[in-house]
Amino acid sequence: MSDLQTHSQRTAAARAGFSERTARRIDADPTLPSNRKITHGRTVADPLEGYWEADMLPLLAKDSALQAVTLLRHLQSLHPLAFPDARIRRTLERRIRQWRALNGPERDIIFRQSPEPGYMAQSDFTHADDLGVMIAGQRFPHLLYHFVMVYSRWEHVGVVLGGESFTALAENLQQALWSLGGVPHNHRTDSLSAAFRNLTADQREDITLRYEAFVGHYGMEASRNNRGEAHENGAVESQNRHLKTAIAQALILRGNRDFASIADYRRFVDLLVARRNRQRADAILAERAHLKPLPARRTTDFTETVVPVTRTGGFLVKSVFYSAPSQLIGQRLRVHVYDDRIEAFLGATLVVHHPRARGRDDGHRVHVVNYHHVIHALRRKPQALCNSVYRDNLFPRTEYSEAWKVLQRDLPRRDACRRMVDLLFIAHERTCEAELAHLLAADLACGALPDPEALTLRLTPRHMTLPQDVAVAHPSLASFDALLGGAA
Repeated sequence: MSDLQTHSQRTAAARAGFSERTARRIDADPTLPSNRKITHGRTVADPLEGYWEADMLPLLAKDSALQAVTLLRHLQSLHPLAFPDARIRRTLERRIRQWRALNGPERDIIFRQSPEPGYMAQSDFTHADDLGVMIAGQRFPHLLYHFVMVYSRWEHVGVVLGGESFTALAENLQQALWSLGGVPHNHRTDSLSAAFRNLTADQREDITLRYEAFVGHYGMEASRNNRGEAHENGAVESQNRHLKTAIAQALILRGNRDFASIADYRRFVDLLVARRNRQRADAILAERAHLKPLPARRTTDFTETVVPVTRTGGFLVKSVFYSAPSQLIGQRLRVHVYDDRIEAFLGATLVVHHPRARGRDDGHRVHVVNYHHVIHALRRKPQALCNSVYRDNLFPRTEYSEAWKVLQRDLPRRDACRRMVDLLFIAHERTCEAELAHLLAADLACGALPDPEALTLRLTPRHMTLPQDVAVAHPSLASFDALLGGAA
């Protein structure tokens, strides 16, 4: 205050360390701030005065989900001259936020849980297309099945080729339990709606009963989160993101996202998950002490169907044609359908197995054909190759497909079919599919037509010579008496 006697108000305020405006306010009211009654009020006029209660509140009371920008556009359409621009948007957002806090509907509360060791496991499927994985140069769309123990975060991951089916769930869940070495008390999933999609009421009931039988075999309780409440399955939902990030980082370190086969990719994922589980070793040990023991045997984790083998040399499963040995024509096979394969049984004997294929959306039939099944019939009727509906699926390697294109281009149809069938017969009879493919590739690179007789001479000969003299030493019977006497 003494500076005012010798300096101007601006200078005195600057020397005191506050603004000239503050100095004028102090001069106007010398009351100490601690003794003043603080009053809050607007410093500018309310731009929504007259419009908030008349136009906004009735709409919000009808549906509180309306957004501020929607109400602003509505207000501008009603009063274009009063609100020519969007400068009141922030004011409107604050007003709506305050109204919802005081008058809005009740909001859901997430109750954080304290996990119990050995009690709950959670399962989920997550799309992995964004990882950019390739198999033999081809894009590989797939899902990841993710199993997580809530307490220890121990996880198991399976590569799923199809959709979120009961077969994929049961097969991978069973593998997870046996890898874990015990059974949790409760298994939680989402609503499993993907397993029920596009099915009749009877089929939905059948899948429900099968799932209940599956968890009953292991003595688990089955639970599911409420529809749309993903946080109720939060232990695995949050781990999905971390898992895919870890796989993406490992792929970057690998330097290549292309794998030679699906088995190689599965091995890559298994090694990554094993490293992640090693970091949780102490928690896993604590949790395993509370797990229930595994049953004496595994249970069914596939879909079973009975199909006839037709005169076309195969059978249909889910609109996909699979070949079978001709001896099975007329027989009925029990087919076990897994996520990645099918296995067909005649009685208790496994007679056919194929990698599983999926039907196409364009209506064209998908064929999975093993040329070993049809080669003898095809050799008797080689001209059937040319227009066979599954001709392109018959060739075991790309070299054979390229050979067919060249033969078809440079030879009459009759000769081309006969030569191609002879090549397949050589690969079958001499079990030299890979070696013959390399020879075919070399001939095609040189521009030479594949000649079955010449190629046969170039193949590595099969040595079938057996030793002539085999000495077999027969022990004396007295040695057995001595052995039995020593045991006694």
